[in-house]
Amino acid sequence: MRQRTIARPVEVRGYGLHTGEASVVTLHPAPEDTGLRFRRTDLPGAPELPATVDAVDSVYRETSLRRGEAIVRTVEHVLSAAHGLGLDNLRIDVSGPEPPALDGSAAPWCRRLLEAGEVAQKAAAPRLRVDQPFRLRVGEARYDVLPARSCRVSAMIDFDHPLIGRQFASVRLTREEFVREIAGARTFGLSAWREELHERGLALGATPENTLVLSSEGLEADQELRFPDEFVRHKILDIVGDLALVGARLQCHVISERPGHRGNLELARRLRSRLGAEREWVMDVTDILKVLPHRYPMLLVDRVLEIEPGKRIVGLKNVSANEPFFAGHFPGRPVMPGVLIVEALAQCGGLLLMGGLEDPEEKVIYFLAADDVKFRRPVVPGDQLRLELELLQGRGCRGRLKGVARVDGKVVAEATILGQIMDR
Repeated sequence: MRQRTIARPVEVRGYGLHTGEASVVTLHPAPEDTGLRFRRTDLPGAPELPATVDAVDSVYRETSLRRGEAIVRTVEHVLSAAHGLGLDNLRIDVSGPEPPALDGSAAPWCRRLLEAGEVAQKAAAPRLRVDQPFRLRVGEARYDVLPARSCRVSAMIDFDHPLIGRQFASVRLTREEFVREIAGARTFGLSAWREELHERGLALGATPENTLVLSSEGLEADQELRFPDEFVRHKILDIVGDLALVGARLQCHVISERPGHRGNLELARRLRSRLGAEREWVMDVTDILKVLPHRYPMLLVDRVLEIEPGKRIVGLKNVSANEPFFAGHFPGRPVMPGVLIVEALAQCGGLLLMGGLEDPEEKVIYFLAADDVKFRRPVVPGDQLRLELELLQGRGCRGRLKGVARVDGKVVAEATILGQIMDR
């Protein structure tokens, strides 16, 4: 399967579901390996926000992305359309903090993307095949992920409301089935939620034109359902949009009970961590030794999975029970020192900063500062640290990086690091 993008730009106008603000979205073709990316064209420098699990800012009643001060809210419907249509690369320019709600479904986005045409690209599409089943619980939500030859999403919901009750639906994630069975399902909410949502700054743009509004007995206003089980179909629509954050075409069957954005995100993180583990690395320890001056026991990067020169890097550190620091650091209950987790991030960031040099063996990188350091959970023997760093600012021989360390998709530490390249 080759990567795909659209053939020409298309524009969409409307009002945001939660902000109520007018916005214009232009969907652009994007080069291979770009992925799905938003760009806030109304902000200085038009900052880009990658549609990945690492960029998620909020999952309360929506999925929103953040990069620095730039935010894009309620991204799940346009991402669902792109993912459901099998598009791998897309640049989504937004003139405000939220894409238009349109009719509250993914159908208008699908129509515009289909009107734009399609281009097959040369590179192979990233794929993630689940070989072993696993289960995930997040609050009341439960997800079972099973091996499958293609992608299927099933969902069950159970609402104490006469029009909803218990509903179940299942769909294969093919373009035709997604457009026919899922894309047209609209977002919904109870009228009793309105006051609380408005107090939180949510649903300010919700109207009967973009939301199915339920009273205690049934639908408000002159609304009609498009499907008898439209509510659970919209939940599947949200799952498809949130799983676009994995950044790959999935080969598995996702079976969900009482799904929500928070659970969807945790599932996307779990799948994303598997994607990283299965991909071939771009630097092994032999390559790393040519760039970094560190040696055992202070070399804390085992391999590099991904590098976008001048942008980001993803590395791995396998935490063995034989690490020398475990002998003296809480020996009765071994815990990796937090300062060494930050050191591992710094070393991985050094590989990114040194990556563009013609003679890295003649240079060395020193780190000048570590700010906003936070430790979220302990790292113990047997864990695998996933080291993710993004270049925030680079000038000459200096670079400022944002680093996040994860274990099994969960953040264990983060820091902002300043480094400088010097002659050896």
